[in-house]
Amino acid sequence: MRLSSLADYAVVLMTAAARLADAGRLNATRLAEETGVPLPTAQKLVSRLSAAGLLDSARGTGGGVALARPAAAISLADIVEAVEGPIQMTSCVDGAAHDCAIDHQCHVKPHWGVVNAAVRGALADVSLASLCGAPSLSASNRTPAFAGADE
Repeated sequence: MRLSSLADYAVVLMTAAARLADAGRLNATRLAEETGVPLPTAQKLVSRLSAAGLLDSARGTGGGVALARPAAAISLADIVEAVEGPIQMTSCVDGAAHDCAIDHQCHVKPHWGVVNAAVRGALADVSLASLCGAPSLSASNRTPAFAGADE
């Protein structure tokens, strides 16, 4: 499984937004400068992340974007799903009818939901705060995989 470049960039932008949270409202230009993400891509992602409720956006003087909730309350799954849509390991996970040549005899299909839930759960267990590597941001929501990574 590999994240798309867009999802990867969304994680990078959200991590920068979390690190710069004390700087007040940000804009796509500042996030692009901080991260190296091309400005048009940053603008597109800021729009998607705002639409998904992960960034709070305000127009006009004093406008810009800021995290919509604390970094510890935003998961990697939230960010990926804001860009990619629901996490689905295979097309049979969503329960809709698909044109699959082996659908009628597939013995694995009933189990993909469990696998999908495990992958989504693993991503949901990683907070944006833990990705920032700042103890003050992540101390309350560390996962064992990241414990000690920034010490």
